[in-house]
Amino acid sequence: MLDFLKRAVTWWNGQTLGTQLFTARNGVKVGEDAQGNIFYRSKTGDRRWVIFNGEAEASRIDPEWHGWLHHTWDEPPSDKPLPHKAWEKPHLPNLTGTPIAYAPPGSIRREQPAEMSDYEAWSPE
Repeated sequence: MLDFLKRAVTWWNGQTLGTQLFTARNGVKVGEDAQGNIFYRSKTGDRRWVIFNGEAEASRIDPEWHGWLHHTWDEPPSDKPLPHKAWEKPHLPNLTGTPIAYAPPGSIRREQPAEMSDYEAWSPE
């Protein structure tokens, strides 16, 4: 019951009931990426969207699919994959706001901050 209520009123827990109904009526499945995100286009071909597998985070979309979603190219990567160069690194999600996000030396977010030898804490007399 709780899962049903989450789907009815929130968009960050996957697709809402409205999105599911719209996709069932108007969507044509185009493909799926390595993370399990499913990509759709409208029957007329003018709209494109994604149903996320898990958290709805835009940085979880691969660059190939991002280009297709924004009409940069017409062919989806499932039909015509883009060539990859040897120097290209694999896609990484945006880690900002997560516990494993980058924290520079001396940051209070580090579990063991770097020692600051030039700092002396103030203490009242």
